[in-house]
Amino acid sequence: MTNTLYDALFDPHAGKDTPFLHLPGGDTISYSAFLDMAARIAQVLTDAGLAPGDRLAAQVKKSPEALALYAACVQAGVVFLPLNTGYTTDELEYFISNSGARLLVCDPSDEDRLAPLARAHDAMLHTLGPDGQGSLMPAAREQSGDFKTVARTPDDLAAFLYTSGTTGRSKGAMLTHGNLLSNALTLKDLWRFTQEDVLLHALPIFHTHGLFVATNTALVAGASMIFLPKFETGAIIDRLKEATVMMGVPTFYTRLLGDRGLTRELAAGMRLFISGSAPLLAETHTRFEERTGHRILERYGMTETSMNSSNPYDGERRPGTVGFALPGVEIRIIDPDTDKLLPAGEVGQIEVRGPNVFKGYWQMPEKTAAELREDGFFITGDLGSFDADGYLQIVGRGKDLIISGGYNIYPKEIEVLLDAQPGVLESAVIGVPHPDFGETPVALVVPGEGAEPDTDALAEAVGNSLARYKHPRSILLIDELPRNTMGKVQKNMLRDTYSGLFGPA
Repeated sequence: MTNTLYDALFDPHAGKDTPFLHLPGGDTISYSAFLDMAARIAQVLTDAGLAPGDRLAAQVKKSPEALALYAACVQAGVVFLPLNTGYTTDELEYFISNSGARLLVCDPSDEDRLAPLARAHDAMLHTLGPDGQGSLMPAAREQSGDFKTVARTPDDLAAFLYTSGTTGRSKGAMLTHGNLLSNALTLKDLWRFTQEDVLLHALPIFHTHGLFVATNTALVAGASMIFLPKFETGAIIDRLKEATVMMGVPTFYTRLLGDRGLTRELAAGMRLFISGSAPLLAETHTRFEERTGHRILERYGMTETSMNSSNPYDGERRPGTVGFALPGVEIRIIDPDTDKLLPAGEVGQIEVRGPNVFKGYWQMPEKTAAELREDGFFITGDLGSFDADGYLQIVGRGKDLIISGGYNIYPKEIEVLLDAQPGVLESAVIGVPHPDFGETPVALVVPGEGAEPDTDALAEAVGNSLARYKHPRSILLIDELPRNTMGKVQKNMLRDTYSGLFGPA
């Protein structure tokens, strides 16, 4: 019997004493030891009564044991539901209730807080801390490392990932064994991963970027990972010479640029820097290349699809774009009003089809039908266009589109212009209610270090380059933009904050 994901990611490494995880203190965990740990955890899960297809929810800090819990779920046929460590009890209540999780794994410090929630939803509870403390690992050590892998097909569910829920209830995206494996195999080839690679891993593992994109790609290639609990500039600088590849969010790269230790010599052994989860400023591209000699590779993915497109490994990595569709993946730009295909240069709705596209939203057939077309194309909610050379550019989320006086305004167009002005670190343009125009653009600008941008000069720059209806009605200087854990600007929070700027919302 076969298990699609386990057979490809984990089983080929059985018995290998080659390093898999390089830990902060200098210790390593071999592939063999890691798989032994995962098999023992898998036995704990099945002894607790979890059957193939049951859901396990985990809100735990990043650790080798937490990663082994994911492997154990794959081996036991259990659907893995990683949860952001920042979620509150109220948020967890929804996820546990909605998913029907049979088992909740949490940090030992949260046991008293979450035990009543687990009981209320007939879920068992185990604890797992960042150093392996808690109830799960002692139970695992009592088990045998000889676990018979449960059969799973490409169409069986491997994981749930809940969307952010900024426009309503969070949706549980159902990801299959085939979804996750197809993406890992494609990225291994596209980004030239081999068993000789050492991936510098400072991402969280409750998100698709750190868990599925980074980890699965390393696993399918037989690579090793420098497994850091979180991003700290000093720790990255200290370990960079040991690595060959790094995956990060834009914040990682801007913080590295702020450290004098980042030099061309330090990065000489690296072959690839990858960025995703949020747009990378063109200035960051330029400064990073000047400092290190490396051009960051930017790509495009999302919860429901993992990766969709990537700038090329060979060839031009074009700032402001996310490259071309991955092999086997189709991307099209559609007019949302007519459903007609749009030509290059025109902005429309981005839709994706391929083996990476999820199965649907858990217990939300209406949402699934609304966003997953019968022909297999997924309506991403993102707006974008192809340039003349076929590079894909993301201009924003559909919900971020501003319609002022009947005119469509794409915030990205204004943001790119503002970001290029002297003294500006970054900007975000949002639509706020307006009594005459329905809504109107407002620009929130973060000054560069020690700078004080002249808002009148910024307004003049916009006025000289863009049509009048695109001009922000107000340009405000703020200390920083609100971001989620993956670095994405939370425009919904900005809209809430500034909704009354021109009268009652």
